[in-house]
Parts: sequence; structure tokens; C-alpha cells
Amino acid sequence: MRYRRPAALLAVALAGALTLAGCGDGGKDGADGKAGGSGTRTVTDANGEKVKVPAAPQKVVTLSEPTLDAALALGTRPIGATSGRGQSGVSGYLAPKAGSAEIVANTAEPDLDKLAALRPDLILLDETVGAKRVQDKLRRIAPTVLTAKLNAPWRDAFTATADALGRKADGAKWLTSFDSRLKTVKDGLGPNAGAVTSVIRWQNGAPSIVGKGKGHVGDTLAALGLKRPQGQQGESSGHSEPVSLERLDTIDGDWLFIGALGDRAAGDKALEEATAVPNFTKLKAVEKHHVVVIDGSAWNSSGGPLAAQAVLTDVEKALTKKS
Repeated sequence: MRYRRPAALLAVALAGALTLAGCGDGGKDGADGKAGGSGTRTVTDANGEKVKVPAAPQKVVTLSEPTLDAALALGTRPIGATSGRGQSGVSGYLAPKAGSAEIVANTAEPDLDKLAALRPDLILLDETVGAKRVQDKLRRIAPTVLTAKLNAPWRDAFTATADALGRKADGAKWLTSFDSRLKTVKDGLGPNAGAVTSVIRWQNGAPSIVGKGKGHVGDTLAALGLKRPQGQQGESSGHSEPVSLERLDTIDGDWLFIGALGDRAAGDKALEEATAVPNFTKLKAVEKHHVVVIDGSAWNSSGGPLAAQAVLTDVEKALTKKS
């Protein structure tokens, strides 16, 4: 799906947004229920550019999964957001917290008219989405911060988003709590300590490798001391890497986490399809009943603190209770 609107309509919307930006702080509650503040502060974006942002932004629009994830983790509910990868609304794992955030973009591009009509006071995005190509137009609507480059560590992206929202200290506290839980889960792995852990998405009759590198999946598994199959080590060449049915042995491991682009129910369907493939049932993880269906909307997302939290929860449930 591609968003296209008449240029005249966009001009009207931009004019309205710019008028609002010049009117100052109204002091009203924002979408996250916090009282509005006054003044501005300056942050440095991922390109090294200085951006003047509201000291206490109240009408935030997030144009990527990581920035939406991070904002929600910090208690900020954006008024506008992007749809999840392969989904019509926000990523399923974020939907309960996102509330009524209006969809104003997909991963390919934003709908500038819808976005401008919301009259945001801050726009957040990163290089995981196509909106990075129209930052000049976004800046005409509201202060715009590019929080992270493509393949940046999720923790760095989270910290940058927290800084843009004026909540860097809250972000640090969140990470401290997460790391404490990481240690608890790692200590409870028992016989699964150091287990070889494979992560795949099953789609269109075949698997794809996901979660390589320093994203929320790879980073969390590495922090737990879990190993990856040889083909799942190093950086990813894209969001996912297809695997032919003739090479299913390369996705095997002590444990196999499988999902789809959608929720856990979609993952159940994906596993059903996979088990119909003869070689899949011969995998060591399958024979040992070490296959775990995951919420693909979290594991296969572009990442963020809440996605990392979902990965940690699934690993804890599976590997700390079974041998």
C-alpha cells in the first residue's frame, strides 16, 4: 500500500501545523495524561544535527516500530504511529498500550496529510522506515528527530528516543531493571545454559532467519549466554534471510523458536504448515519437542525495549522450566 494525497491538501495541512507551532504551549494534557510544559531543549539526532524540541512534548508521532515501542515503554502514548510490518494497525504486541493512536504511516512511507492534520509537536523516526527519505517535509510539520541509523543497537536507539522525549533518566532506569531480569533468567537456565537457539519466521511455505546481529533478539539471546546456529551468527543482510527447504538442517538447534509476521495464533498456523514438510520433523529440536511458538509481531519487529522484553519472557517460560 502506498499513500498518495493531492499536493493542495498537503499544503493546507502544513499551513495549519505551522500556525499551531507558532502559537506556543497551550498547557493542556497530552495523550499520555501528563501536564504540558513550556520551553524547548536541543538534542543531537543520529545524523549529528542539532534539533530544537519541546521540553515536554505532548503530541508525539512515531513513524517506526522502535520509536513507538520506546515511547510506550516510557509511558508516552503517541497520537500517531506507523503500522507494524505486515499488519494494518500497530504491531500486535504494542496494540494494548498504543490505544487509539492513528495510523499515519507504513514502513514504506508516511501519509503527510494525515500526519500534518494531527498537528504534532514532535515527530520521531529512524532508518528502519522509508520516512527517512522525506525528513525535510516532516520538519515543515513539526520538530523531527532521527533517533537511530539502520542496524544501530536497540539499546542506543531506545536511549536516543528517551532523550528526544525528555525522559533519558527514565530510559536508563528501564534498562537497569531489564538487565537485572536478564541476569535472573540467565541464572535460571540450568541445563539450557549455552543452548544453541534458532529463530525463524515461517512464511510462504519456507523459513527465514530472523534476529541476527545486535537487534533486540540477537542482543537478548547473547546476553543470556545462548548460542546461535552457524548460519544465524554475524550481522543480517536484511530484515530476514530466506532458507531453502533443502537446507532445513541449517536452522536446527537445541531449541527452535518459530513465528510468523502476525501474532502467536499466526505462529501456531506457521508451525502447522512447517510440520507438513518431511525434513522439518526430522530436526533435532522438533524430535525433542523443543519448538516454541512465538508472537512474531514482537520477535520479527524492528525492535525496541518492549520487543526485547517479549523475547526475554518467551525464553524464560521455555528454557527455565524444561531441560
